[in-house]
Amino acid sequence: MALFAISHSVILSHVLIALVCFTNPCFSFRAKHFNLTTSAIHWSSAGATWYGSPDGAGSDGGSCGYGNAVSQAPFSSLVTGIGPSLYKSGKECGACYQVKCTKKVHPSCSGKGVRVVITDFCPGGPCVSQSAHFDLSGTAFGSMAIPGHEHKLRDAGVLQIRYARVACDYSRKNIVFHVDQGSNPEYFAVVIEFEEGDGDLAKVELKETKSSSSSTTKWRKMQQSWGAVWKLDAGSELRPPFSIRLTSQYSHQILVAKNVIPTGWQPGATYRSLVNYL
Repeated sequence: MALFAISHSVILSHVLIALVCFTNPCFSFRAKHFNLTTSAIHWSSAGATWYGSPDGAGSDGGSCGYGNAVSQAPFSSLVTGIGPSLYKSGKECGACYQVKCTKKVHPSCSGKGVRVVITDFCPGGPCVSQSAHFDLSGTAFGSMAIPGHEHKLRDAGVLQIRYARVACDYSRKNIVFHVDQGSNPEYFAVVIEFEEGDGDLAKVELKETKSSSSSTTKWRKMQQSWGAVWKLDAGSELRPPFSIRLTSQYSHQILVAKNVIPTGWQPGATYRSLVNYL
């Protein structure tokens, strides 16, 4: 019976949260699901390699579509390609992990965790043969080492590491929407970056501005095109400005960036929202 006992204060708090969500223009709703910011860290074993230049970001963007943002703050080259078991056809683009190695594995390991973001896919070799594998950027791989021993650790080849799913931390940077170059008045695609907390997305929806002949507009489901790119092939001219509603893959938390894509938007342009999950 204790598992089903809910206090009046808990019920009241959830009612108040719901009211805030519908009256506040940020529309941030914290669903009662898993929360990476408060969950205990659970470590598992994986293999790790590195690619690209020793002090680089692996590749220029990779299969998630982040482009040269991977080498810039807040990613800052602390990124990784990932094997199929964790990449999940791109649904985990943007998810964050702690990775570390210990001196039992290699004398240059510091044992300290390094937070990395999934920005790429590793399709072959050990990434497929192992149940979980991180193909880290040279920067991220070296960050697991004792200071001054980065080059020795990079010479280790395939390294056994420990990893854990953790919340993303972008220092309160708001979510960014980068419009795909192929977008036009009837087709809209966007790369979504810097989701705090869970980091990944289960669903993305778009709402147009209502027309003079319609009193309401509906949320229209966007499709994951590839990686972190989501698209809507409307078949008719879309009416900006657009609001975009995001649902987290991990916790199912919902967030709305209201009118984030303005009238007169341009392909290739980047638009910064006023909201994030934390």
